[in-house]
Amino acid sequence: VVILSLLMYPLLRSLALQLHSAITGSYVSGTHSIAFINCLNEQIAKDIARAIMDKKLAAYVNILPKSSALYFWKGELEESTEILLLVKTRTSKIGELSNYVRSIHPFEIPEIISLPIDQGNPLYLKWIEESVPRD
Repeated sequence: VVILSLLMYPLLRSLALQLHSAITGSYVSGTHSIAFINCLNEQIAKDIARAIMDKKLAAYVNILPKSSALYFWKGELEESTEILLLVKTRTSKIGELSNYVRSIHPFEIPEIISLPIDQGNPLYLKWIEESVPRD
């Protein structure tokens, strides 16, 4: 019984938080995330952003202007310019988003990382929720 309780705890906690959120209208930290995706140039960034939106994997994508990047690639120090996408979505969609972007991105190993949203404007977070379909 103790082992079963420990195994069920994450699911039960998640359900309790969702129920609390629904009843009180409060935000559950981590329900939404921001994903960071780097792109070689503006055209690739726009193409990937549009593809993400067409698949309804995000509510909003910012395309940030060029930035300089330094990184090690195959043992060598590289320098380049990149365009950064900031993708606002449900945390539950991060896996699907990552798989999809890897399938269309021209980089061998694209940067796709995410951070959970801890807090924010409740109306904006509700809009993300309404804009990105559930799993």
